[in-house]
Amino acid sequence: MKLSAEAQNVLDTAMRINNTDAKERAEIEQLIGDMPDDRVLLYKNVVSNPIGDLPRYSIHIRIQHMLTFVTFLTLAFTGLPIAFMDAVWAQPLNNLVGGIDISRVIHRTLASVMIFSMLYHVWYLMWITVSDISKGRFLIQRSIIPTLKDAVDFKLDMLYFIGKRDQRPEMDKFMYKQKLHYFAAAFGNLVMILSGSSFIFPEFWAAVLPEGSASYFQEMMRLSHPHEALLALLVIAFWHWYNVHLAPGRFPMQWTFLTGKITREHQIEEHFLEYIRNLVELPEEREYLSDLLDARELSPAADDDTLKTAEEPA
Repeated sequence: MKLSAEAQNVLDTAMRINNTDAKERAEIEQLIGDMPDDRVLLYKNVVSNPIGDLPRYSIHIRIQHMLTFVTFLTLAFTGLPIAFMDAVWAQPLNNLVGGIDISRVIHRTLASVMIFSMLYHVWYLMWITVSDISKGRFLIQRSIIPTLKDAVDFKLDMLYFIGKRDQRPEMDKFMYKQKLHYFAAAFGNLVMILSGSSFIFPEFWAAVLPEGSASYFQEMMRLSHPHEALLALLVIAFWHWYNVHLAPGRFPMQWTFLTGKITREHQIEEHFLEYIRNLVELPEEREYLSDLLDARELSPAADDDTLKTAEEPA
């Protein structure tokens, strides 16, 4: 495989950060050179463990995701029946937990857990970023921070899906869809916290807001809170769950949020630049790929040998 300039830069940076010696560098470059230029051919031939092959998320990220996941669903289950308590479907749900007063207590308690999860997440991101910077290992391309490349990847991916390209773009650890969803969810959570706080601490907002605007603010928050929750529920159900768990190749579930690992096939297809880093960081992955290329005769050199043999006179 002849790497693009971008992929070559990722490879060189990964080898520099990991202090790869000359022997190992030559081994990695040879292995990548033996990979087929057609990445579709590569990821369709690899063997993937459904629960994941390659490291992706730390235990901290998995705990944060689980806290957010559980509190979000239970907040929706308790909060929407409160907001629409006169609806025929809401009354049985409120009665199920002991009445609307109990629903409010449960809802506010769960909201506190969700806020803790958010603070835990922000603290962890700050800690790991400072740690990586101090070690000279921080790469903005490997983070969730949007870059110009995401806009380019989006354009190239759309061209692939309408048949104008034969391969998807070389995307990094977090692709454009994941970044868009992440920051949309972050904005939604901030709206929920801000609007929810206006219900619990109306005196505080009345004291800090300009005189005469507090009542308008309260009304806006009263409308924002349940509608943002409903929007978030629809996005999670029809976008996030489909892309993560129900799309072809992921169905019936992707285990990354539990195991912290991503399948080899998924990594090569949608996060090829991160797979290049995996080859530098994981000797066992290099060994697997080398065996696969030999067994399936996927390398360009193998194709050339086959062609020469076919052209030789009998």
